[in-house]
Amino acid sequence: MKIFIKIFIILLVGIIGIILYSRYIGTNGLVTNEIVINTDNIPTSFDGLKIVHFSDLHYTRVITKERVKNIVDEINLINPDIVIFTGDLVDTDKTLTEDDKDFLIETLSNINSTYGKYAIYGNHDIANNSENIINIYNESNFKILNNSYDIIYSKNNEKIFIGGLNSVSHELEDIDKVMSYYDDNDNTNTYNIILLHEPDYADNIVNKYNNIDLILAGHSHGGQVRLPFIGPLYTPKNGHKYVKGYYDLNGTSLYVTSGIGVSRYNFRLFNKPEINFYRLNKFLPE
Repeated sequence: MKIFIKIFIILLVGIIGIILYSRYIGTNGLVTNEIVINTDNIPTSFDGLKIVHFSDLHYTRVITKERVKNIVDEINLINPDIVIFTGDLVDTDKTLTEDDKDFLIETLSNINSTYGKYAIYGNHDIANNSENIINIYNESNFKILNNSYDIIYSKNNEKIFIGGLNSVSHELEDIDKVMSYYDDNDNTNTYNIILLHEPDYADNIVNKYNNIDLILAGHSHGGQVRLPFIGPLYTPKNGHKYVKGYYDLNGTSLYVTSGIGVSRYNFRLFNKPEINFYRLNKFLPE
């Protein structure tokens, strides 16, 4: 009988230890994934382009002011050309105070980039208070891509196309509106990037448009809690198929970041908060 009590105590201590770890250690820290993308599609004048991609901050849930400052410092250390945020600045059930809004505006304004900072809405942004989110993005110098696009030109008139979709979960997406630029323009000397919050919608994009080079998404949180050999225990709607990392969709590269914050439950296990740093290199096949 004593052996069973010992085993029970060991298991109980182990479970409690895992819970405490996933709550207070697993949700902390920050991993920067450096990802080299070798492609012959990037215009020569943008060879070596540096893009920082972060997502799913869910500020005030477990993400504190100090951590936001650390994230901004980490981004600026990279000296990025383009900064991209793929949605969910706050959580649905969290209300931002005026102090929170002022802090986010001031701190996110400190993110530096060569060509610009871009953001799209996540499902929590829409459900929370989109007017607050709009003000924060605008006043911190992020360009909101709401079923819209922007063109970055080089001195040689080569182009980076960046299009962003509104939330698929709220059925607000319109990929045809995003791609309307090509109704009157061709994609010669253009590298095409689409920003998407919910990654599973990427199939709809590539099935309709075959000129997309890169899709960047978030939303899934990588499942938040992942187990060895099993993977994520839970993934949200529209984030079941593409959960974390790189996927090749018929020649279009999809990268899904597991993001920074948490939602639904305040735990992360085997899945540290992360930002992605993409370095786009001109690759000419022999």
